[in-house]
Amino acid sequence: MTSTTSTATAARPKDGVRDSAVARSRSKRGGNFWATYLFLTVMAVIWLIPLLWAVYTSLRPKADTDKYGYFSIAGHFDLGNYLQAWTQGGFLNYFGNSVLITIPTVILTLLFASMMAFAVSRFSWRFNVTLLIMFTAGNLLPPQVLATPLFEMFKLVQLPYWLSDSGTMLNQLFSVVAANTAFQIGFCTFVLSNYMKAIPIELSEAARVDGAGVWTQYWGIIMPLTRPALAALGTLEVIFIYNDYFWPLILIQSGNRLPITTAINNLQGEFLSNYNLLAAGAVITVIPTLVIYLALQRQFIAGLTLGANKG
Repeated sequence: MTSTTSTATAARPKDGVRDSAVARSRSKRGGNFWATYLFLTVMAVIWLIPLLWAVYTSLRPKADTDKYGYFSIAGHFDLGNYLQAWTQGGFLNYFGNSVLITIPTVILTLLFASMMAFAVSRFSWRFNVTLLIMFTAGNLLPPQVLATPLFEMFKLVQLPYWLSDSGTMLNQLFSVVAANTAFQIGFCTFVLSNYMKAIPIELSEAARVDGAGVWTQYWGIIMPLTRPALAALGTLEVIFIYNDYFWPLILIQSGNRLPITTAINNLQGEFLSNYNLLAAGAVITVIPTLVIYLALQRQFIAGLTLGANKG
């Protein structure tokens, strides 16, 4: 009895040390959580300040900002700048051009990238790693380096006039689609190939045993499993392509074929700029991307989370 009591007494300090260690660990995790939360909050506020300031400025008439200053709250607020920017900037036409550029580009990019990713991740052959490196290395080249060669190449490509009113690939929306697809496919291939590698190879082997061909494995088995990654990439690509300003400006000369990112130029005055009007035009330009992100937010976060867990 005495031996049992002494043993229990000797064990108590160890239990106390363990409880103290657990408490310190919890306290440390709690401190790290609040530090991370504070950092993310500060960063979110920093990122939101320009957008909120643009919205605030766009709701104020220019006469009020001239009278009271931009850093004031006096005056009244209305949607006059938005109505003027919409009509003066021709946003409806430019938005249609952006849609005709963005949607085909995203579809083609994800389609070709998923095919390439399927080939290099699900099959073992001689040049799969080499091709993946080549696709990934294409993202290391800045577009500005290839702007002149690509422009000259598009100018030399002869097309029938029923397809292109310029007779070449210049000044056509599909030329911007081709350029953007070529530059975005490498990044998407790299992401999708890493995601597909995490899918058990036994699924493909079982499908081959059941007589499924390559197309059936790709379209019927692998593609449904990569929907979260496709949703995340699709959201990113929509934002990238929609906000692209470089390639349309290089490859398109007609003003009525430019995307919405160039519509703000129509709001510039010859001698004086109305910054309230420009802010309204910028907010109008941003609204579609915000709507798309909010609509696909759940799929976007799920794709990023699953990709991180499977990596």
